[in-house]
Amino acid sequence: MRPLGKEFRLKRLIRSETNSSVICALDHGMTSPKFLSGLRDMKARVDEAQRGGANVFMMSKGFARITVGEFARDTSWAMLLSASAAGCPKPNIVVQIAEVEEALRLGADAVVVYVALAGENEPEMIHFVGEVGRECERLGMPFIAEAEYPSAYATLEKLQEEYGFDYLIRNSRLCAELGADIVKTNWPGDPELFAKIVEATAVPMVVAGGTLVSDEELLTRMEQAMEAGAIGCSVGRNIFQHENPFAITRALSRVIHERWSAKEALEELKDTLHKS
Repeated sequence: MRPLGKEFRLKRLIRSETNSSVICALDHGMTSPKFLSGLRDMKARVDEAQRGGANVFMMSKGFARITVGEFARDTSWAMLLSASAAGCPKPNIVVQIAEVEEALRLGADAVVVYVALAGENEPEMIHFVGEVGRECERLGMPFIAEAEYPSAYATLEKLQEEYGFDYLIRNSRLCAELGADIVKTNWPGDPELFAKIVEATAVPMVVAGGTLVSDEELLTRMEQAMEAGAIGCSVGRNIFQHENPFAITRALSRVIHERWSAKEALEELKDTLHKS
């Protein structure tokens, strides 16, 4: 049985009535090699995505302090414990920037670690993930592991070609082995392949939004992922860089929380965009 504190927090992260979670990732200020304009007004982004149906926000402690007034009582904050050394000449370097105990003290409902393998610091990365898993179990803190391709800023097609399915399933299983309660991974390009990752991890899985794609592609991917066993999504750029962050988040929530088809959600989205 999991610690009671972890059980309570997981109930806020994953809606029990629908077994679903829509996560809005607003952490790209610590991962992107360049500043993204959609992150200028974080209070507005939280308000828009929350009204659209996002029930979890991935965010740094710095901007959690700034946006806490925008959070509804039942909205969860997942605090980042890592940042990407995007300016470092060595690729795939992730550094620890916070502690599990600090997140617990600050009121987070979960901690998040970006897990980049296949780099020079892979041994240190694995050790870090293991330590976070141990501390989360000791303190009753849910652990979200981002078992993604090492670079979050290349196209999905390029990353699939360079790293492939084997990288994703290995990373996802490793994170589950080391104590992750929720694993986030990239879309492998095929529902059957995603179903294999879900089976291999045996913990709740969410799909990353990744680089900017069309609304139709994003919603279709999420519908297929839900059918293949996902419990939700974690989307950043495709929300905060969208022309209408509220409307695209509502469309994602229709597919994930309410189980609408991608076609139905897209039709409502287009109607909203046309009226705005």
